[in-house]
Amino acid sequence: MKILLLHAHPVETSFNAALHRLIVERLEAAGHAVDDCDLYAEDFDPRLSRQERLDYHDQERNLDNVRPYVERLRAADALVLCYPVWNYGYPAILKGYFDRVFLPGVSFRIVDGKVEGALHNITKVVAVTSYGGSRWRAFLIGDPPRKLVRRLLWGTVKPGARVKYMAHYDMNRSTDASRKRFMRAVSSAMDRF
Repeated sequence: MKILLLHAHPVETSFNAALHRLIVERLEAAGHAVDDCDLYAEDFDPRLSRQERLDYHDQERNLDNVRPYVERLRAADALVLCYPVWNYGYPAILKGYFDRVFLPGVSFRIVDGKVEGALHNITKVVAVTSYGGSRWRAFLIGDPPRKLVRRLLWGTVKPGARVKYMAHYDMNRSTDASRKRFMRAVSSAMDRF
């Protein structure tokens, strides 16, 4: 399976970076082709320009600035996200990727005024993330990051695609044992991908 891995963390010594390395290692060991898109390492510009916004619904022009990223997305069979939750959302660089690359004609189509998912090449989505706060705090505000993956992304990929959300909550009070336990769960999920 060809897997596009989107990684969004600026610090190479972070727990998230360790998760990223583990994901690549386990997926490749399982025989998958991994397109490792480290948004910070690639210096991805998350800013949607004025012209990009003006061209947003023009499918002839909206790819001009992000064509290589769109091609990588379209070539993938599965999508894996590895990122921290910051302020109960995606890091800005990952949010900017979605704003600039998940375009009309790429991730969705508008048919008779209704939005339809268009990434039917993606048959599986897995998000691996961490939160500074507890699961309870996330639950109290509706856990927007989980909903972005389990509902919004799910609506753009192939109907019936499997979507898995793996989160290590309460990183502010995490322990070596809790981090190792989460890494074992991620390793196991990647081995069975």
